[in-house]
Amino acid sequence: MGEVVSLNRARKERARAAAKATAAANRASHGSTKAERAKTARERERAARLLDGAKRED
Repeated sequence: MGEVVSLNRARKERARAAAKATAAANRASHGSTKAERAKTARERERAARLLDGAKRED
C-alpha cells in the first residue's frame, strides 16, 4: 500500500504551488521596463495575427 497522506496538507501544498506560479508570472509582468512590456505586447499581437491567418474557412 501507499503512504498515508494528509489530504489537508496536500491541498495546502497544491494551493501554495499555484500561488507561487501566479507570483512568478506577476513578477515577470510587473518587474519589466516599458520597452520590454511593449515588445511582449507586439509579440503577442503578432502571434495572434499568425494564428488568425492560419485558420481555415470551412
